[in-house]
Amino acid sequence: MDLSQLKIPTHVSVIMDGNGRWAKKKGKPRTFGHKRGAEVVMDICRDADDLGIRYMTIYAFSTENWSRPDLEVKTLMLLFGKYLKICYDEAMKNNMRVRIIGNTSALAPDLQEMIRVLEEDTRMFTGFNLQIAINYGSRDEMLRAMKRMMRDYKDGKISEDDVDEACFGSYLDTADIPDPDLMIRTSGELRLSNYLMWQHAYSEFYFTDTPWPEFNRAELVKAIEAYTARDRRYGKVKEL
Repeated sequence: MDLSQLKIPTHVSVIMDGNGRWAKKKGKPRTFGHKRGAEVVMDICRDADDLGIRYMTIYAFSTENWSRPDLEVKTLMLLFGKYLKICYDEAMKNNMRVRIIGNTSALAPDLQEMIRVLEEDTRMFTGFNLQIAINYGSRDEMLRAMKRMMRDYKDGKISEDDVDEACFGSYLDTADIPDPDLMIRTSGELRLSNYLMWQHAYSEFYFTDTPWPEFNRAELVKAIEAYTARDRRYGKVKEL
């Protein structure tokens, strides 16, 4: 399909699966796959921006990932630190806004400070929007949102009549971010894995056998081609 004929989604979410299995097939440790996967992220962000996608949300570390082997978790946390520095440099050069979603209070203090600086210094940027889900789980997100709502209700800031979809959405980590039009999951798995379950209510899903370390611009275009070919009945899909 000609690129000019593509219907470009405003927001693409990605479950970056297959790093460990990709590495294992190459006779390498799982951590090797995670390092390669981290390198792919910024390339895909540049491709997405070039194609006209305005928002991309990537699933970097779930609330369930803490149960992985200690070495793997430690490696991932070190990678996050390095990647946040790369994100900062890229954002400064390219007018890119970066936001972190998830319960960051469980992260090391140095990572929390890096996240604070990254979000604050890119807050007013108007270019591509990158959201990184770290220590994120959709059930955890909704529970945290409900607790904040209950506190505001007790404090008289909201009433029962105020509570609707828009009100609830304003308490989520993704407040002020449009819901994903397209969700991509790599490496052949066919499930959401506790990822943006509220926000994906009207999203199109695209699954590919390609592992994340091998995902590239051509694979992204394939996903958008599939999205373009589908008959979208928007209903209550949130559009800008």
